[in-house]
Amino acid sequence: MKTSEFVKKNFFPMLLLVIMSFFVGCQDDMTVQSTDEITTDQQALQKLADEDSVLMSFEPNYDEGGEMDLYKVNTEIYPFKVGHKMRLVNRTISVTFDGDTAYGLVTKTFEGVLSIKGSYDPNATNPDTLIKKVFTSVVTRNVVFVKIANTKFPERNWKIAAISLPEGGTLNPNIDINKFTAFLPNGDTLVINSPNDYYLVRNWGQWWRWHHVPVINQGGEVLLRVELNSAYADTDFVTLTFGADRFGMHRFKRKFELISSNANGNIYEKVYEQTFVAHQFPGFFHAIINAMPKQVVFDDSTPVEMESWGVPYFVRP
Repeated sequence: MKTSEFVKKNFFPMLLLVIMSFFVGCQDDMTVQSTDEITTDQQALQKLADEDSVLMSFEPNYDEGGEMDLYKVNTEIYPFKVGHKMRLVNRTISVTFDGDTAYGLVTKTFEGVLSIKGSYDPNATNPDTLIKKVFTSVVTRNVVFVKIANTKFPERNWKIAAISLPEGGTLNPNIDINKFTAFLPNGDTLVINSPNDYYLVRNWGQWWRWHHVPVINQGGEVLLRVELNSAYADTDFVTLTFGADRFGMHRFKRKFELISSNANGNIYEKVYEQTFVAHQFPGFFHAIINAMPKQVVFDDSTPVEMESWGVPYFVRP
């Protein structure tokens, strides 16, 4: 049969098949879209929290992607590289409504793997052993929302007014950060004693009682001081991770230096310091402080004990 005859004979059945496929595809698209529809205030607040640029900058810095180089003085031979990989396994937001204000507690549970590249030989010049330790970390922060409209679209009715700082870890009592101080290049000083009670204004200038997200110029140097209580006399493993964008790029890590340690009964009160320089990429980032007892890193059988605090900041071009 010639091609032209075949086309004429089958043209209408083929056209009908194409039309039917088109409408089936449209129905499938409509079904997918309907599952993403925001119909309640609870869903709207969850979406706002998930898409906020400040809040989003936490996880790329909390997740170090695995072992990382440590830039420090008085470098020990063992370990050579230490870092943790974090996987978000659960996320909840508990909201309390009070008129036109909503208070949300965001809780995120992570499965972590602490990776240590080192050597059992104290004279080694290169790592020859990889140790991995699995742990669970729970991080919380508060978010305050304000109602700005009364449309039929819940997502348009709310804005984030303020966010607290994140705090979490393995919930072990042997190491506890109790104060964090940041000395900014412009002369301002941040003093934080309880991250979940320290709020930063977010898109709502009328909330005068809260602080603003710290702004640092490109290349600006910030001195950080961490004060903590430790159950151990040895120098703890306290690190700073910062600078990662939402893709995990440009991430850096520094180890804090011990400044002082004083015994108070069975507890050691310690002060650590470190500086970091803001890189040249503008935008929102998080500086994450992670504190672990020394034996977590230097002993292959000690389980992970970690406490983490975070502070968002904005790099201005």
